Amino acid sequence: MPIYEYKCSNCGHQFEKIQKFSDKPAKVCPKCSTDGLKKLISSPSFRLKGSGWYETDFKTGTKKNLADSNDNKKSKINSNKTAKKDNITKN
Repeated sequence: MPIYEYKCSNCGHQFEKIQKFSDKPAKVCPKCSTDGLKKLISSPSFRLKGSGWYETDFKTGTKKNLADSNDNKKSKINSNKTAKKDNITKN
């Protein structure tokens, strides 16, 4: 659920409130009990940037770095095929 920031235009009280998307905006200030709240626009407290953050985070053991392990398997398969071709042509 998102966290919304509110500020009372009457007393200046500023606070955060966790609400569902479907909830109606708060209208009454909890400090002065007047109908003067305004929803503020603020930046989020975290940033999702970079590439592959989901690929390596929160994985343990053999599941970590799946993309790298697939590349290693492919290179091993290709090197085995090349070695077999070399043996056939040498004979």
